[in-house]
Order: sequence, then structure tokens, then C-alpha cells
Amino acid sequence: MSTLPADTPESPNDGVGDVFLDKTLRPNRWDEYVGQERIKENLSILLRAATERQQPPEHILFYGPPGLGKTTLAHLIAQESGVQIRITSGPAIERVGDLASILTNLGERDILFIDEIHRLNKNIEEVLYPAMESGVLDIIIGKGPSARTIQLELPAFTLIAATTQVSGISSPLRSRFSGGTFRLEYYSEDEIKTVLKRSAQILGIQIDEEALSEIAKRSRFTPRTANFLLKRCRDFAQVHKNTLDKETAQKALALLDVDELGLNRNDREILQIIIEKFNGGPVGLKTLAAATSEEQSTIEEVHEPYLIQLGLLERTPRGRVATKRAYEHLGL
Repeated sequence: MSTLPADTPESPNDGVGDVFLDKTLRPNRWDEYVGQERIKENLSILLRAATERQQPPEHILFYGPPGLGKTTLAHLIAQESGVQIRITSGPAIERVGDLASILTNLGERDILFIDEIHRLNKNIEEVLYPAMESGVLDIIIGKGPSARTIQLELPAFTLIAATTQVSGISSPLRSRFSGGTFRLEYYSEDEIKTVLKRSAQILGIQIDEEALSEIAKRSRFTPRTANFLLKRCRDFAQVHKNTLDKETAQKALALLDVDELGLNRNDREILQIIIEKFNGGPVGLKTLAAATSEEQSTIEEVHEPYLIQLGLLERTPRGRVATKRAYEHLGL
């Protein structure tokens, strides 16, 4: 039994890459979007009320770790509202003119989605305030005594923003998201399995239940990571002409250095260095970065959150400490 039927879009003869297929994995309807039930219920009420009033939904902010579905929710809101969505990011808007160009080209009730909005320039942020509150764009022309302000009327629009660092957004900007500020939660293992089943069906992958469970428990509770691991297991099974069962999935994940808790080599190295070089801690972040040859920000933002969530690492006033569970997991 082949893991990839010859007539699937992923057939090697088609030359279709993961970049195209990733788009097909994005849910197109509310009932296809797994998890975040509280947020979905709130958004459903918000959108229905706005539709009945024949007005655009109020501005919305999503925040949480990467890969949990913030961009997907923005697409679903646009689809549910039957309007166009314009997508950009905070770092991409470098000048006031960039923002003015985007806003003036929006249609009535369109959605503007700004990803990583915490990286938006503060001067541009000031221009965004009246656009969000009053639907106008204030532009200053000229300099010095001859400078004058012109005010452009904007079409009624909805700003949907996403960020991984909500603390990086200024209080005045946060307060203007009158539609609501929603925090996306990590997924449960059962929810990840549901996501994987749908992805496997779309990609034409034949996979058994045990293999799904094996991938789900190593996915770091994140759909994006789960889909990545699924596709790499598919590749391994295809190259080795194997069925994508539990044993094949385990071999593929071992090749990726992803263990049964979803830790990669760098995660384990951090724990191992704390235990073996610093007697389990406490050890300061700067010292730990030097010992692992990693950037402090990478340890703090990429590795630590998941290690702390699993109870393998603790942050104390004196530094990082490996827990008893970390010793047990590493067999030390």
C-alpha cells in the first residue's frame, strides 16, 4: 500500500510543492476550523450582529504563540462576511505613505489584516488611530510654517491584527480594538489529531490511527508544527516505500531529532547543559546562552516557553533550573 495515491495533487509528476499545498490546508469554513471554541463563538455573534446592521465588524486583535491559527481566523472572517481581505505586516509598512496607500485602496467593508502589528512604527501608529476611530486619514503636506493637514475620508473597513507579543503594542492602540482582543490557546492532543486527519485527507496520505497519535503528541500542541511533521513523515514513508504506520512515523521523527515529548535537539541540549554543567541550576540566561552558543532571545522566546509548559524548566529570580521531570526525561 502506497502512502500517496498516484492521482493525488501531491503526485511527483505534478511538480506541485509544499508552498501551494499549505494553502489548501487552511480551513475554508467555520466547521473546518478545529479548536478555539470560545473565540469562534464570540466571533460568530460579532459577525452576525454586524451583518444584520449592514456594518463592517469592529476592529479585532488576535494574540498568542505562532502557528495557532490567527491568520486563518482573519481569512475565515473575510469569507464569512463576503468581503475582500488585504494582508500586510507591521515591518512591511515603513512609511506613512505606505499605510495611506493601503487604506485608500480598500473597498467598502473590506478587511485589512496586519500581522505582527507590535513591530509597527510608532509614527505610523499615530496615523492609524483616527483611521480606526473616525474613518479618516490625516496627512501633513509640507514642512514648517507652510505645512498643512488634509483629511481623507476612508471607506468603512475592519482592521484585524495579529501579534505574538501583545505587550509590544501600545495601550492606545490596544484600546482601539473595540471588537475584542482574543488570546489563542494551545491545542489538545485530540484537537491536533483532528487537524492531522483533515490534512492527511487533503494531501491524499494514507495513515493509521497510531501514527496520527505519534505525530500529535510530538506537535508541541500547535497545528502548524503538526502539519510540518505530517508532511515530513509522508516524505520518509514515500522514499522508503513504507506504509505510514506507527513504526514508520517513529523512524521519521527520530530522523528529525524530535522525541516523544516533541523536544528537538536544541531543547534537550539546553536541559542537558543546565543539569551537567551547572548541577541543575540556577543558571543565568546570559551564561546559558554562552554555554549553548545560542542567542539569549532564541532561548527565551523559542525554547523556554515549551520547556516551562511541560514542567521541564523553571524560571527563578536567580536563573533557570531544571526540574525533576527533566532529569527523568533525559535519563540522568
